[in-house]
Amino acid sequence: MFKEKVILVTGATGSWGHELVRQLLHFEPKEIRLFSRNEFAQVTMKRLFQNHPKLSFIIGDVRDYLSTFEACKNVDYVFHLAAIKHVPICEAQPYEALKTNVNGTENIIRASIAQGVKKVIDVSSDKAVNPINFYGMTKALGEKLIINANDLSEDTKFVCIRGGNVLGTSGSVVPFFKGLLNEGKDLPITSFEMTRFFLTLNDAIQLLLTAAMDSVGGETFVLKMKACKIVDLAEVMAKNLTERNVSMIDIGIRPGEKIHEMLVSENESPNTFEYKNNYYVILPTHASAILQNKYGSLPKISYKTYTSNSDLMLQAEIKALLEQGGFLS
Repeated sequence: MFKEKVILVTGATGSWGHELVRQLLHFEPKEIRLFSRNEFAQVTMKRLFQNHPKLSFIIGDVRDYLSTFEACKNVDYVFHLAAIKHVPICEAQPYEALKTNVNGTENIIRASIAQGVKKVIDVSSDKAVNPINFYGMTKALGEKLIINANDLSEDTKFVCIRGGNVLGTSGSVVPFFKGLLNEGKDLPITSFEMTRFFLTLNDAIQLLLTAAMDSVGGETFVLKMKACKIVDLAEVMAKNLTERNVSMIDIGIRPGEKIHEMLVSENESPNTFEYKNNYYVILPTHASAILQNKYGSLPKISYKTYTSNSDLMLQAEIKALLEQGGFLS
């Protein structure tokens, strides 16, 4: 599918982008364009990939339509990863989140259609489902724009994926806790009841690639993810990374945080199907005949809602997942 094709990755210098590019290179594409606004991160990534001849680094911002339009020229596939993601930052600076997460997504849609891109794969979040924070609201709007865009062009197809918390990515809870433990500090817990979905970085990229390869346009792919209590995650890390007694300090939830996250809402579950054992596919309420033909005969989701507190990992399972990612060494 990707052999000798031109691929654009927005927000390409983050953790997702690094792993996506690494895996895409195995498909022997003609060119991968890495589009982001952080030149230092681009230089670092260029060195990491040893100036790979198939990688083109483009300074630009999805907020800027003209730079986005130019970046999409002659592109076959777009992976739209660019976003402002930190929940408290989005609460404090909502206009900045709106510019990147909504206006930026609109620019990707317009530029992709104008330049004849074959398919756009948009990365959304569990926080887009029944959102209570501004970040989740922007991602929900982004999802709606992407799915609606599938009806705007016969040539460009659009698909979404919903992710959870990827273990070990920059700014996430695992490296944060590990850093505190290495410094001999106790661990702050925003709520002892808080649960979250977790997936490995490799699982996240496989979700992206599955959506890119299998989608017909207009659907949303969701990985069947494991979930756990944050306090259980903290306890497992404390037991395995230090011999001292570590206290868990309840600091209260931050602005915009939920106690539990959701990947499929009650309104979406009637249109959600099980796909290839590891995935769910959510169809829009008025799904096209093409979507119905592809997914309509598959089994429906067995949950009324798919929430992070419905099937929690035991501490032994959390330990195994952390060991798999190399986070307990």
